[in-house]
Amino acid sequence: MNTEVYMSNTDETIEQEIQAKGLTAPRVTPADIEAAIAREYYFTAADGVLGACISDNVPMFADAQEPTSPLHLVTCCLLITRNGTKLFGVNEGPVSPENFDADMGRRMARQKAIDQLWPMLGYELRTKLAGL
Repeated sequence: MNTEVYMSNTDETIEQEIQAKGLTAPRVTPADIEAAIAREYYFTAADGVLGACISDNVPMFADAQEPTSPLHLVTCCLLITRNGTKLFGVNEGPVSPENFDADMGRRMARQKAIDQLWPMLGYELRTKLAGL
């Protein structure tokens, strides 16, 4: 598991703009997002297929093992929040395999998982603000 934190440049830019404008009302911040994440895992679709084959005790199909398999271009990110919620982001990879970059794939997959967390934390904050 790679423990390096990937935060969207867009999220950082928006946060800087909010702070620069002096907006101070309660809100969800990128720091709140990061604090909500307990664990994160990255793997490719090829890793997932291999794991499924091992757990089901079935042979893996030959072309999935090839480094040129499209399964190696699909990057997945599983985030587990502190309350146990699981969020899954997938980056399908580039159209041209020559453009594949594992680090970029992880960042994009993580951002897709985080995009699901923003509204959840927003709902939680709204509930607190409403005194419910």
